[in-house]
Amino acid sequence: MANTNELQNLKRQFLEHIEIEKGRSLKTVTNYERYLDRFFEVTKVSRPEDITDDVIREYRLILNRTEIRNTGSSQKETLKKKTQNYYLIALRMFLKYLVRRNISSLSSERIDLAKIPERSIDPVSSDELDRLLKAPDGGDLKNLRDRAILELLFSTGLRVSELCSLPRDIDLKKDEFSIRGKGEKVRVVFISESAKESIKNYLKKRTDMDDALFVNLGKFGKGDEEKGGRRLTSRSVERIVKHYAIKAGISKKVTPHGLRHSFATDLLSNGADLRSVQMLLGHSNITTTQIYTHVTDKHLREIHKKFHNQK
Repeated sequence: MANTNELQNLKRQFLEHIEIEKGRSLKTVTNYERYLDRFFEVTKVSRPEDITDDVIREYRLILNRTEIRNTGSSQKETLKKKTQNYYLIALRMFLKYLVRRNISSLSSERIDLAKIPERSIDPVSSDELDRLLKAPDGGDLKNLRDRAILELLFSTGLRVSELCSLPRDIDLKKDEFSIRGKGEKVRVVFISESAKESIKNYLKKRTDMDDALFVNLGKFGKGDEEKGGRRLTSRSVERIVKHYAIKAGISKKVTPHGLRHSFATDLLSNGADLRSVQMLLGHSNITTTQIYTHVTDKHLREIHKKFHNQK
């Protein structure tokens, strides 16, 4: 029992470490705890030195064969490779922490991540984007709010969580503002004139005193303030984007993250360098940004066709 408690204590100290010293969000800490608890539950390890290559191999087989039920469906499927990697990344970080504490265990380098298919990106076309931005065409508060949301997502490349966190007193006299993004990192984003105009029109129509920039326009009860007030959630923004994509006659799936893709591909296709796009998106690693380089493929094909002496 003492050994089990020791391992649990190390896990607790590790979670405190990534929260305080690494500056990870509470959501990330909670996810890491869940991933590690799954590992301890499945493998029954009781000491750090019990974590061996054989234990990891068995654990990976279990992850690969774990069945999950699809939402709204009776069908089951196994964990996606990307999801499996979340579990493995948490375990690798825990093992690295043990090394820092001079505690004997398996080297984190012994755990390879699962290979996942290359991400494919299908951003909305210029024509589709134009139709989407014009879809909220009314002069009422809801249409004005939704137009501002769509304009701002494409103008800045914000993550949906970052958009939802924006305050009402955003300074629209400037062409830029700071945002605290993933990992509590602060970056500067730039806003277009059309996005600023849309936000101004929306705010002029607002009569409430809520501090959030984008709020729920439904009924507002007394207890809602304790639940986070009227601030729109990420899920609500996703529904809004989906609604207007359908209204605009766009057949492909359109999400707030999809507009972030469009923001990035628009920059690259117009000549922006990858490093600058990385900074604008707030990516920690440039390899994350490289998924957008596919937009140059068409341009390269045209150059090849024009200049290559084909026989």
